[in-house]
Amino acid sequence: MTDTSSTPFTTTNSGAPVASDDHSQSVGADGPVVLHDHYLVEKLAQFNRERVPERVVHAKGGGAFGTFQTTGDVSAYTRASLFQPGASVQMLARFSTVAGEQGSPDTWRDPRGFALKFYTDEGNYDLVGNNTPVFFIRDGIKFPDFIHSQKRLPGTHLRDHNMQWDFWTLSPESAHQVTWLMGDRGLPASWRHMDGFGSHTYQWINAAGEKFWVKYHFKTNQGIEILSQAAADQIAGEDADFHIRDLSEAIDRGDFPSWTLSVQVMPYADAATYRFNPFDLTKVWPHSDYPLIEVGTMTLDRNPANYFAEIEQATFAPSNFVPGIAASPDKMLLARIFSYADAHRYRVGTNHAQLPVNAPISSNSYSKDGAMRFGFKDASQPVYAPNSFGGPHASPERAGDDSGWESDGELLRVAATLHPEDDDFGQAGTLVREVLDDAARDRLVANIAGHVSKVTIPELRERVLHYWAQVDETLSARVAAALAPSAPGADVSAEEAGIPA
Repeated sequence: MTDTSSTPFTTTNSGAPVASDDHSQSVGADGPVVLHDHYLVEKLAQFNRERVPERVVHAKGGGAFGTFQTTGDVSAYTRASLFQPGASVQMLARFSTVAGEQGSPDTWRDPRGFALKFYTDEGNYDLVGNNTPVFFIRDGIKFPDFIHSQKRLPGTHLRDHNMQWDFWTLSPESAHQVTWLMGDRGLPASWRHMDGFGSHTYQWINAAGEKFWVKYHFKTNQGIEILSQAAADQIAGEDADFHIRDLSEAIDRGDFPSWTLSVQVMPYADAATYRFNPFDLTKVWPHSDYPLIEVGTMTLDRNPANYFAEIEQATFAPSNFVPGIAASPDKMLLARIFSYADAHRYRVGTNHAQLPVNAPISSNSYSKDGAMRFGFKDASQPVYAPNSFGGPHASPERAGDDSGWESDGELLRVAATLHPEDDDFGQAGTLVREVLDDAARDRLVANIAGHVSKVTIPELRERVLHYWAQVDETLSARVAAALAPSAPGADVSAEEAGIPA
């Protein structure tokens, strides 16, 4: 008889040895299976619950672990420990598409999520951005409506170009981001070959309590590379996980991708009199006004050991600040500060921050109980504050109780229009005329025309052309010419559009 005393043996989830991996208990060899076969029931019940709900937004994605190294000196602007000269922290990055669900192709035209978690000695700092410096809307109250318009119809369960363009043209603040989306950056060749942005305006506070406004820019050190629409469509049919595979294989072969972080810094007082609202998520700050200041380098060098545990259950929340970094009056940011943490409590669980991938280096929270709690303090420790028994207490010296901003105090439901250049189409027009070259403009026309060709409502097509005319009249005229030979709902080829392939 073979001695199996040293071989690993299967157990139930509670640790008891299992009699068989292959056969259920039954009444006779061919009889019914019995309900009291608890291992069979446990395996099937666990299998039925293997998936947590997918993210409503950014459902499809992948990521890796790495290190952030501060190489510059921005201590004049922030006292955050991770951004002090020479600091090095472990981190996690997750990249994603926005509108697609789990299983959707990586190469659909879409913004890409760029979510980062820094494990610092002052707590976890999460920076939840995209591969674009702007977004479609500037107020969080419109976010559910925007996402609904990009998802699927309730009846046919199909994505619909009519409702996408209906929302965009009725939301003129979307023009800048839609121009980015329809341009080259809407189809990055890989996650390694795209930039990332914090997008929002954030507040930095230095050791003296001085405040500054900042924007984050992560520039890929691999260089920007894009896909043509035809290549993206082909890859979508051949390898839906193209970007996940690319990142994983690059790290496995030792080709560790990296990004250089720089920030734009605006003096605190400038915001009140700047020529447009600097907290508007649909705007960028010109580099001529606020040049980039180098901070450090992010390098990804370790693939997850288990995708579900370390990527699917990873939770990123803009509410996870550390001392020296705080919020701004950006309305979208303030909405996300509530929404993201709330989504994690629903999707993963109220104790999601205890999971290893989300856990900070140390924690002295008074949170208690709730489903799936497994971390707890000794029973002798107090569970409330303030207390007289040596429990942790708030530390304004460490936290820095100096964030915030002035307000006029009025409660209003309006868009901020206090600055002379608070328009919706100006920066999108500048992007088309002054940033894109001729070849990129040609591709932009073809991409817009191809997308709008699937709009089947003539009046909506006219509204789309008017939308683009406010961005740039020449662009709109070229899109109109590209659409003219096509019947509503037909595809527009590059040849029809008069654009070289």
